[in-house]
Amino acid sequence: METFYLVGAMALVTFLIRYLLLPLSGRVELSDGLRRALRYVPPAVLTAIVVPFALFPDGQNLQFSLANPYLVGAGATLAIGWLSRHLLLTIVGGMACFWAWRAVLAMGWI
Repeated sequence: METFYLVGAMALVTFLIRYLLLPLSGRVELSDGLRRALRYVPPAVLTAIVVPFALFPDGQNLQFSLANPYLVGAGATLAIGWLSRHLLLTIVGGMACFWAWRAVLAMGWI
């Protein structure tokens, strides 16, 4: 039950922070430099989330090899996204590569 309250409180805080700042959205003018800098926030956050999972799939040991399907999937996702610039294709292609590589590893082909 404690987890339920914790998740509820986090959702409430997140909602209130966004809701209280919403009336200011049309009144505050951001500089061009700040706008350019804010464009890098989503890729930086996604990188901070994905890289530890790709490099440390068990949470402790660095696995920088082809035996790590998370790393192979992340690399394929990066390549597909860079080449295609298409979000859905990037997601589907990266997941397909991850699953296919896991199947190859499970069969013992590599």
